[in-house]
Order: sequence, then structure tokens, then C-alpha cells
Amino acid sequence: MQYRRLGRSGLKVSALSFGSWVTYSNQLDTKLARECMAAARDAGVNFFDNAEVYANGESERIMGQALRELGWSREQYIVSSKFFWGIHEGPNLKNTLNRKYLLAAVDGSLKRFGLEYLDLIFCHRPDPETPIEETVWAMHDLINRGKALYWGTSEWSAEEIRAAWQIAERHHLHKPVMEQPQYNLFARKRVEQEYRRLYEDLGLGLTTWSPLASGMLTGKYLDGIPAGTRGTLPGYEWLQERLNDEAKKRAVKKLLPIAQELEVTLAQLSLAWCLRNPHVSTVITGASRSAQVLENMKALEVLPRLTDEIAARMNEACSEIAG
Repeated sequence: MQYRRLGRSGLKVSALSFGSWVTYSNQLDTKLARECMAAARDAGVNFFDNAEVYANGESERIMGQALRELGWSREQYIVSSKFFWGIHEGPNLKNTLNRKYLLAAVDGSLKRFGLEYLDLIFCHRPDPETPIEETVWAMHDLINRGKALYWGTSEWSAEEIRAAWQIAERHHLHKPVMEQPQYNLFARKRVEQEYRRLYEDLGLGLTTWSPLASGMLTGKYLDGIPAGTRGTLPGYEWLQERLNDEAKKRAVKKLLPIAQELEVTLAQLSLAWCLRNPHVSTVITGASRSAQVLENMKALEVLPRLTDEIAARMNEACSEIAG
């Protein structure tokens, strides 16, 4: 396993990490979650990603129970959660980053996890109705109170991230350290263009999600949506249109010969492509069984074989739909 600094912070995260979106509660119970997390840890993974809204809080409960059963010392692993959407009804309980919500939401998350603190907390989306200064102060206070160690954002614009950082700088507050954007062969503009200045100017680190474009880059959806995959899960009907996108299917078919040439899977090839970006601190992977975790980890073996020429061929294969 490689370990990379989280932006300009001193925290080191495994280049490949393990996340719970979609799978926990929907596809994994505590036993399967524990098995997948154990396989990831055995491979060197030290970062486990979660969010308050995943499975309406159940994802945090499952991960917390799995951590207790695994019995790892708290210093050995990094856990995150994200806040914005909320899991309760009410004017200050959903779709907000105001101070009242954030302080209560983090306490609720800690209770579900059964942890004393979270390593990373993210503002899951920007909130146009709450002043950024209020959110920055709330995140600073959460760190000062020992509820979290670092804070960051997810899917914020470069302008919003810079504004938050400058407020923190001006008032000598804890600054946002990381951003969690989508990043894969189909979704690249934000990471490669919009954030370009932030890496050097602010020392921004990235914990990227959906490296396989919801499974599209595995090739398993080329002939339709197989039973038992995330495309058939209740509540994820919105994915079906994306998974049936003909332009993306054409791109995946162009990637197949490259994977075959290297004798690797499409998933491993696509993960290695994400890892190749030096600004990516960690690539969040997902799995519904331990064997899949181990297959994903082999992307690290592909990385040194991903030459400029091969990467250029991959970029060209996806040029029709890369955004």
C-alpha cells in the first residue's frame, strides 16, 4: 500500500480507501461489512469513508459495530463522515450547514459510530442559504472541542472553497484541508481544471469518490443491468439511465483492449488511472464482498505500468463524454 499526505496536512491516508456508500445496509450487513473492512485493512487500507445520510444513518451504525468487533486500536484507522442532507425532518435538520445542525449532526454521528471523535468531517454539499463564515466557525469549533481532527468539503466549487479558506485564514481558524469530489475517466473537469490553482495555493487534498462511475467502468453493464447490482436497488432507480448511457458504453468498449493488453480488469485499470493523479490523496473504493476488495487493491500493481502513452490512449477512448 502507498500512503499519501492529505493535502498539505501531516495526516497520511492509504492511496486506496474503503467507503460505504450504496453498499452498507443495502447490500452489506454487519458481518459482510466486517469481512470487507478486514480484507481492506489487511491490504493496508487505513481510511474508511462514511456519511450521515448513507442508509439514513444505518451505514454509520454498521461501520461502528464492525469496528468494535474487529477490535482495532483507534490510532490504526481513519474514519470520516459527511454532513448536509440530514436524516430528520425540520427546518434546521435537513439541507443546511448552519451551526445548530452541524453541532447536533456530528454528535449524532459519533453516537451511531460509538466513537469519541471522527478523523475527518466534510460539508457534504455547499449551502447557499447559510453564510460560509458561520459554517467555517462551526467546523472550527467542532475540531476545538475534540469532535474531529480535520475538516473539508465535498462537491464545493473552487470559489466556495477559497472563500472558506480565506475566512479561516483571516480569523486564525482551522482551515478546510480536503475536498471530496467525484473523479473518474468520465468526470474530470472539476479535479483537473477548476481546482488546479487550489492544490498549490491552499494545499488542498482530495479524497475522490466514484472512481468506477457507479460501476460503469467495470464493464459489467455493457449488456444491461444484471440482477443484484446497485442499478436494481430500491431508491437507486436514478442510476439506471446513467448505466444505460450508450456513449459511455462505447467508451468502455474502447478501454477493453487496453485492459486486455495489460492483463488486468477494467476496474483495476480505471482505479490506477485515478491514482496516477498526484493531487489525489486517496481513491475511495466500494465493494459488496471481500474478494472484490482484494481485486480492487491490485490496482496499485497496475499503477507503475500506466505509462504516459497508455494514459493518453485511455483519455482518448473517453474523450467523447469526459466532462
